[in-house]
Amino acid sequence: MNQALYSTIHFFCLCTIAIFSGCSQKENNEPASRVKDSNVERNLSTNKHLNKANDTSHGAISYTPIEWTDLLPDHDLEALENPPEYLANIVDGSEDDQLPSQLKAEASANSSEGSSGSAIEHRYQQALTSQDIRPEFNGRHVRIPGFIVPLEFDDLQTITTFFLVPFFGACIHMPPPPPNQIIYAEYEPGMRLEALYDPFWINGTLTTNMVENDMATAAYSLTVSAIEPYTEFVSQEDEFERE
Repeated sequence: MNQALYSTIHFFCLCTIAIFSGCSQKENNEPASRVKDSNVERNLSTNKHLNKANDTSHGAISYTPIEWTDLLPDHDLEALENPPEYLANIVDGSEDDQLPSQLKAEASANSSEGSSGSAIEHRYQQALTSQDIRPEFNGRHVRIPGFIVPLEFDDLQTITTFFLVPFFGACIHMPPPPPNQIIYAEYEPGMRLEALYDPFWINGTLTTNMVENDMATAAYSLTVSAIEPYTEFVSQEDEFERE
């Protein structure tokens, strides 16, 4: 997978560390559950080229490419980009990377940092479960990249509803992102999904309708008009740099 899929992996690694509730496992519908992928947290959230990528029109409707961070209110984005210091010091895969150790570190950090540290921690925890949305996106025709988490499908495994998420493994192998980083999508024609780790470009009409189920909560909904395999936009500037 190319570099565009990894550009904000650190951002969502930090997000998932402190979320305590996991998602429901559906082993019979998880072809990727047995795939050992060292890059399981591949992310599509922030890429400087996304807003230039494949701006397409279907019929008379033009779909504007957006980034996942565009869906975050400013206060949530600021909190997630400035996590408590103790999280930045945790090495992936280390003993401290386990939840009990993280909780001890959190308590220690809060006691040593005082009220300032507690305020940062409080804002961060709120952002991790935030259902706050940006109302200006209601009714917008958008184009957004993401990974598909199937919710409903028929006997032929044709998917008609799914969660769209910014990184592979969300709600399956990893805890869910914040609700305002999950989109509930309906695609009436349905689609067949070969592998959960395949990213897609999704075109559709975005609304601020919240959807909750046992797996996760989505603060946005999307009526899908088209689904395409994800490809990265490469600018002339990037081509020049490679040469």
